[in-house]
Amino acid sequence: MKIGKNRIRTVAAAIGIAAITFLVAFSQLLYTPDKLLTDPLFQTPSVPDSDIKILAIDEKTIAEYGEYSDWSREIPARLTETLNADPQTAPAVLAFDIIYASERDETADARFAAACADAGNVVVAVNLVYRDGVSASGGTVAVKRNSVSMVEYPYAALRPAVDYGFANTYLDRDQFVRYAGLSADYNGETIRSFAAAIYCKYAEKTGAEVRLPRTGSRGVFNFAYTGKSGAYEVIPLCDVLEGRVPVSAFSGSVVLVGAYASGLQDHYNAAVQHGTQMYGVEIQANILQAMMDGKTGTTLAPVWSALIAACVAAAYYLLIRRLKIVVSAVCGAGIIALDLAAAKLLYLGGVTVSVLETVLAVVLVYVFHLAFGFLAETIKKRKIIGAFKKYVAPQVVEEVAERGDFTVKLGGEKRNIAVLFVDIRGFTPMSEGLEPEQVVEILNEYLALTTAAIFKNGGTLDKFIGDATMAVFNAPFNLDDYVYRAVCTARDIAAGSEELRRKLQERFGKTVSFGIGVNCGEAVVGNIGCDVRMDYTAIGDTVNTAARLESNAGRGQILISRNVYEAVRDRVRVTEIGAIPLKGKSKEVFVYQLDEVI
Repeated sequence: MKIGKNRIRTVAAAIGIAAITFLVAFSQLLYTPDKLLTDPLFQTPSVPDSDIKILAIDEKTIAEYGEYSDWSREIPARLTETLNADPQTAPAVLAFDIIYASERDETADARFAAACADAGNVVVAVNLVYRDGVSASGGTVAVKRNSVSMVEYPYAALRPAVDYGFANTYLDRDQFVRYAGLSADYNGETIRSFAAAIYCKYAEKTGAEVRLPRTGSRGVFNFAYTGKSGAYEVIPLCDVLEGRVPVSAFSGSVVLVGAYASGLQDHYNAAVQHGTQMYGVEIQANILQAMMDGKTGTTLAPVWSALIAACVAAAYYLLIRRLKIVVSAVCGAGIIALDLAAAKLLYLGGVTVSVLETVLAVVLVYVFHLAFGFLAETIKKRKIIGAFKKYVAPQVVEEVAERGDFTVKLGGEKRNIAVLFVDIRGFTPMSEGLEPEQVVEILNEYLALTTAAIFKNGGTLDKFIGDATMAVFNAPFNLDDYVYRAVCTARDIAAGSEELRRKLQERFGKTVSFGIGVNCGEAVVGNIGCDVRMDYTAIGDTVNTAARLESNAGRGQILISRNVYEAVRDRVRVTEIGAIPLKGKSKEVFVYQLDEVI
């Protein structure tokens, strides 16, 4: 079974579109723009957990206690003692998003360690140092997921008194935070992340079930932000220590303590809010709540995202090939809407997928469809115009093309026109002595001559009638000086006949001559026939008279009517023939022989 060339080209185009889409998607060239598109789609703020509170080391606290770098461990010790003084009002977890790695003041260090040991609900941050190091820019730290070369643990007295977890921030390639780590291995120890350590401690204190998120191949998980900066309740740390906020406000809560001042260099680009940064302690609160609420997930492997985009692009191309432009656009918009909706549902189900590649592929396929359709229509139009020019004067065709009105319907109108008929004299006797191929060749030479003369003067080739040619002037479009143009056409045919006669004599030993008749007046012109077959022509007495003039013309003679002569008398030289009877007419017609056109 043979497969059509069009089908092969269609399949090849679909495969090409799929291949290009796959390569672009798999290479992740559009990774950053994709995230800019999907962050607003995925990161939709929800209701923050009222049991997660932030004690801020903010400008107010720094103004009251001095520069943070000069703080003694007495301050966190006092905070721990204050919040845990009464077990009935103590928080479930007190988490310091602060690294206490070095020993500073022995008394203060010992007091803080003792307070943490007595409380039993304290989690502090540690820092993982990776073998390839970290890159810092504008206060942000990008961590590479390679082997851990060192851990900055809590100082010796504090380490056994607290739980700890790494607070390293995982920046995406566009420097936004969308992912978090869950655990890391170092010297046989599995170290949980800061948020995971808080979550586990909270579950231990409250009896809640722990459901840690699944991680992908890079050991990270993506999380949904609860809200933008300020979503969680933020209380200046100094207000708690100075008794301006009662400790009972933190009963059973998770209390996060962290930097909340720009000078402390702990702020990052958060996916939930482009344009403004978020403090690290707020990001930890969002990660913690995402864990608690199960709003975490993994990213679909690039190869699968690329396959999805490629299949959608190819399917859309095959779908719209024979659809109209508006319908194709509606289908494309529907596919994009479904793609975004599916991506959102998958995200809520714990799977993050790329979106932009599919959206862009659909848009580009539609643009390709438009461009290809426009090109095909242009080529088709040119072919039609080229074919039409074989029947109608090229300038007439160009005017139709410029107007863009190709509507053809039955019907006619009365117009003043000029009509020309030309016929070969003695064609039948001449053809009897020639081969059929030679007859056709002579006829084609003659028709080429008459057609060229008609088109040159802007006339419309009405039809070939055997060895006769009919042309009209001033139809279907207005033509200036159309009677004079018809006369010039007759002159050009007569002039060209001399050269044609010489050529035919040399090649075939035969010669031809023409008889030409020209008349002008009112006639009915239009499409005559039926819906399945019609012909553009002119009918009426004006046409019949022109035909009779041609039939009465001798070899090489051009006969014109009085109407024609009166229209061009100042630009022609004629010989008066006089009134002659014409077949089918009751009255004689006054006729002139055209001798010269000035």
